[in-house]
Amino acid sequence: MKLQKETKTGQGTHGKWYNDACGTAFAMEVLGERWALLVLRELMLGPRRFSDLRASLPGISAKVLTERLANLESAGVLVKRQMEPPIAARVYELTEWGYRAEPLIQELGRWAAMSGDHDPTLPLSPVSFMLSLRTMFDPAKAAGQAARIGFRFPGDRLVGELADGVLVASRGSLDGCEAVFEAAEAPQLAAIFYGNVAPEDIGVSVEGDREAALRFASIFELPAKMT
Repeated sequence: MKLQKETKTGQGTHGKWYNDACGTAFAMEVLGERWALLVLRELMLGPRRFSDLRASLPGISAKVLTERLANLESAGVLVKRQMEPPIAARVYELTEWGYRAEPLIQELGRWAAMSGDHDPTLPLSPVSFMLSLRTMFDPAKAAGQAARIGFRFPGDRLVGELADGVLVASRGSLDGCEAVFEAAEAPQLAAIFYGNVAPEDIGVSVEGDREAALRFASIFELPAKMT
């Protein structure tokens, strides 16, 4: 007689799709539904409101986003909490386990960028762009450098901080940044960082130390195409 063991995780069940003990199978059961991994991606730089998530994922419906958030919460990937006054908004935030999925997102992005079918001109969220910097960061090119560079998007402020060969991406104040890129959308910055396009040629302004900003942009490189 075949023995099948089901292991509960929240309201989900390990084995519900694949009947496979492999950790990859379990990961797909947690994150494999459409939009689930992108919802996780958008929370990687800190808590977001429901409206923020919808704005960053314009193709998702309110119904599907509600379902994905509920499933990820049930699985232990995220929690929802009420912010303290005067903000008084409900936000969604990754658990420690949820944050540990960042290397998975990075390696998927690196692997996908090796394909000739990958289209970098498609829409890109600010968070996705910042995670791409952590993915495509070249420590050898950054050797000996230190920088704090800001990114101002409509409705979002992000910072890339380089020190001791480590790049940290975060959401927060742009105070203390040597330079700040201001762009209407993230694909403009991707063209600068990965396509060697001059900021003024694509409608991006650079405040502060322009030389430091462009030096920072030069330490990122997409992998070579393999298909």
